[in-house]
Parts: sequence; structure tokens; C-alpha cells
Amino acid sequence: MPGWKISTEFSISAAHVINNYDGPCGRMHGHNYIIRIEAKSDRLHSSQYCPNPVMVADYRTLKWAKKDVTKGGLDHCILNEVMPPEYETTAEMIAQYIYDKTKAMLPDNISLTIAISESPNAWAYYGDDYC
Repeated sequence: MPGWKISTEFSISAAHVINNYDGPCGRMHGHNYIIRIEAKSDRLHSSQYCPNPVMVADYRTLKWAKKDVTKGGLDHCILNEVMPPEYETTAEMIAQYIYDKTKAMLPDNISLTIAISESPNAWAYYGDDYC
């Protein structure tokens, strides 16, 4: 079935510590994360910013995590203080957290994939197209 796919990419800076990790990641440190979000749908939607059904999803909605932590995003935060305790701050769990929070803002029929990198050669993916 034909459909649409959109993607956006942005970066955030954040600190974290991986609890009980035996090594440097077990100490407070930071990353300049790159986050890529893909959304797919077989129909177009409106958004809180546009009443016309002309988009898969609004890029402003998809990029919520890019906002400063004081405005509800993840930029310049300590992830351990912002993310709920059921999410450890590994790249895999950060991707899942962004997926869960973003998915709750979108219509049900949108397929979502999150990719996150904390270093140039390492990516974690979470979304509807995996497993």
C-alpha cells in the first residue's frame, strides 16, 4: 500500500550515568547525541499547529526532545533526573523513552522509528520496524 515517510534529525547535549556499570560509563559524563526520527503513514493528518490533514506528523511535534529541559525537552539535562526510573540511560533505553513519549503525541496509525547516536560509530534503534 502506498504511503508517506518523513524523517528529521537533530542533536541534544545531555549528561548521564549508567547505574551499576563497572567502567567509565558508571560515572557522570555527557554526550552530544544525534537523534533521528522517522514516521510513516498511509494517510495524512492535521496537527495541533495546522488543522488541515496535510502531513504525516508535524515536525514540531517530532522534535520535542530538542527543546531545552526547562521547556519540556531533553537538551542540556541530566537524563537520570528527567527520565522515569524504569528507563535506564543507555542509548537503547533513551531511544525507547523518546519513542514512547513521541508515540503518545501522534495518531495511532503512524509507524515510528527512533535512532540515537552517542558517538560517531555507535547507533541504537527502537521502533515499529524492529523485532
